[in-house]
Amino acid sequence: MRFPLNLLAATAAVVTFATASFAGDQYVDPTGFAVSGYDVVAYFDLEQSPVGTSQPAAVPGDKDITAEYNGAVFAFSSEANRDRFVANPAAYAPQYDGHCAYGVAQGGKVPANPNLWRIVDGKLYLNITKNVVGFWEEDISGNLSKSENNWVSIESAAASDRAIPQFSSSAPVN
Repeated sequence: MRFPLNLLAATAAVVTFATASFAGDQYVDPTGFAVSGYDVVAYFDLEQSPVGTSQPAAVPGDKDITAEYNGAVFAFSSEANRDRFVANPAAYAPQYDGHCAYGVAQGGKVPANPNLWRIVDGKLYLNITKNVVGFWEEDISGNLSKSENNWVSIESAAASDRAIPQFSSSAPVN
């Protein structure tokens, strides 16, 4: 059966807009940037520390090197990183719209600290406090399973409006 081209285009548009309307908001703190202005592409170039140890510090972005995605402005440390992001933003943006991965596992949206991160299976996850990182890392795969199940029902809820506890962003630079 052949479908008229305009019917296929209309169906694609409806699916696109319907999907966008169900997406949740990216967490943006008082800096006005996603991930507090840190460069999300740079995480993938840092050497990841073993579970149970602190990760290297996140790389601050530059307020003049930005791109928009998921209703938020992301800052980057270089134009090359911005270009990598623009080519495939879903590959670099943090999971759960930048909210704490353990918070999502527990059924809610809370902010995440950009210096408390881990890449698992090529995806960036953030957490809120060092104590929470410990809970999350006790069972990463189990917590990710819970997060994925919970995210379906909370994704469309508004982004957290809470501040990240005991965190002061040094990003974006310049």
